[in-house]
Amino acid sequence: MRELKIFYFACNAILPIVLLVLVGYFLRKIKLLNDEFLNIGNKLVFKVLLPCLLFFNIAFIEKDAFNRMNWNLMLYAFISILALFFIGIIIVKLFVKDNKQKGVVLQCLFRSNYALIGIPLCEFLATGTDGKGLASIMAALSVPLFNMLAVIALSIFDKQEGNKIDFKKMLKKIITNPLIVGVFVGLIFLAFRQGIIAMGVNFSMDIIEENFLYKALVNIKNMATPLALIVLGGKFQFQAIKRLAPQIILGTSLRTIFVPALCLVVAYFLGFRENEFPVLVALFSTPVAVSSVPMAQEMNQDGELAGQFVVWTSITSIFSLFIIVMILASIGIFIV
Repeated sequence: MRELKIFYFACNAILPIVLLVLVGYFLRKIKLLNDEFLNIGNKLVFKVLLPCLLFFNIAFIEKDAFNRMNWNLMLYAFISILALFFIGIIIVKLFVKDNKQKGVVLQCLFRSNYALIGIPLCEFLATGTDGKGLASIMAALSVPLFNMLAVIALSIFDKQEGNKIDFKKMLKKIITNPLIVGVFVGLIFLAFRQGIIAMGVNFSMDIIEENFLYKALVNIKNMATPLALIVLGGKFQFQAIKRLAPQIILGTSLRTIFVPALCLVVAYFLGFRENEFPVLVALFSTPVAVSSVPMAQEMNQDGELAGQFVVWTSITSIFSLFIIVMILASIGIFIV
């Protein structure tokens, strides 16, 4: 049955995240990992591995994806992410007291794991080449936007001793943030690629993939997510669940229930249908990005809460994604 296939896919996409977190937790418990390794590992992930991953995801988007550009969909995604950001500011001001937790909850609301889970999910749900092409091009929009807004989210509430927001300092954080640097360099390389191709020069992926620099970059970027999750597991504390329960429930509910319900319902009434909905489900219904944890920790925010969000939004997304796809199938968006 297709229903079981969808549920299996959700489990298969998300359980590897949970299992790697458990591996990290177990290795810490048997003292194979210590605080020094975890702290250095977190810096390595944030400053080297994740920037390489983001560069790779953007720089090597297939050129055919641009031929299927859907400007209405891109505009809706852009406006929706910004709207979620500003709605989130209101919510965290009302319901979150700790300044170091406000940005983390806000980040959980608007920032999905599109690059790691969203793109494969979109390709699974898409029935035609248009939907699959849109998945890649959406990464070029959403990944830079998510990361820039994340820096802002983790900076605007970081007010010590009653100081006002330092916009120069915030701008510097955005410009120098390793993840944003990786995205920016990826966009430059992507534009360079497209320019060469437009000149009639053969610069296909077949040629690029034979280059030793490309192969080295693949090895580096493949380390990013596993190490980030193992480090997260090493730092994960089950006893923190009780202490952080209200924040965990708030952030997880916003990420897996509020955001998909709001954005997908609005998209339906705006007339988006079969080709666009796989991208929208992938963008708005996946768990919070793994990279949100090292970013929160390196920016001196509540990294522990950020780690809890990755774990719990991932677990609940198994069920929420299944329910979302079944609802969309019942109204004729997907064929199940």
